[in-house]
Amino acid sequence: MKKSNYGELSIISGNSNIPLAKEICKHLGVELGDTVVNHFKDGEINLNISSSARGKDVFVIQPTSGPVNDHLMELLILIDALKRASAGRINAVVPYYGYARQDRKTKAREPITAKLVADLITTAGADRVITMDLHAGQIQGYFDIPVDHLSALEKLADYFRDIVGEGEDFIVVSPDLGGVTRTRKFANYLKLPIAIIEKTRPRPNENEVMNVIGEIEGKNVILVDDIIDTGGTICKAAQVLRDRGAKKIYGAATHGVLSDNAVNRIEDSVMEEFIITDTINQPEKNIVNKIKVVHVGDLIAKAIDRIHNSESISVIFG
Repeated sequence: MKKSNYGELSIISGNSNIPLAKEICKHLGVELGDTVVNHFKDGEINLNISSSARGKDVFVIQPTSGPVNDHLMELLILIDALKRASAGRINAVVPYYGYARQDRKTKAREPITAKLVADLITTAGADRVITMDLHAGQIQGYFDIPVDHLSALEKLADYFRDIVGEGEDFIVVSPDLGGVTRTRKFANYLKLPIAIIEKTRPRPNENEVMNVIGEIEGKNVILVDDIIDTGGTICKAAQVLRDRGAKKIYGAATHGVLSDNAVNRIEDSVMEEFIITDTINQPEKNIVNKIKVVHVGDLIAKAIDRIHNSESISVIFG
């Protein structure tokens, strides 16, 4: 196994996304550490890390996806166990960062839970965080430890290269004003123009109105977002684009939360396909006709390898 100034490379995982952890290990050529995470009868988490951590450079693979609170507590307890086992360095690999949507106060007495989670991870004993396509970039600043913020946008764009092809009339659309930077970055990979959906509510208690900024009539569209949760907004946006004259409509998002009735909404929508990554482990029932998954394990493995060997990872930043 490789060694660096921080000791031998070690990869362990909680229960959140074991398939992703195994894929990362395959690309790194290392074995996944033997970790067992169980629960007491009352729901408390009980874990055992069988492999030695003393003096090692340990990377904990644990997206904080649903059930978010369980997986977050698993991560914190794993970090604490490694700290008490004298690990050389503890790196929290959190491809999907739960609670990221609560990143600022929008009204009185509202929490900033994204900051609270950052504090919890730091206090537990993490020395570094590796994450992917945060809902809000400023969350990096909530940590007092190094944060490596990766992006899956190029991976998602690669999926569409053959679909877009040469001479096809495609445009990339942001479903809201807040996602314009993300949409432009995605569009740049494919050398495509962008349009924006502007959501407004004319008066209190009136239905939301979606206006399209840009020309989409007669064009094929790729809607790009960071998270697909219930699917309601993105499916409504796709219908608005169809009503405005768009032809084929595709969707893409890094994180497939897919809660509530999202899978059925996507299947019943006007979209041709919706592409997500495997930052969140999907049950087999979620991988239906229109939902496709691209893998990011190789990208995360490359980042881990460079971090472990104290090399710059700016070449793989999104």
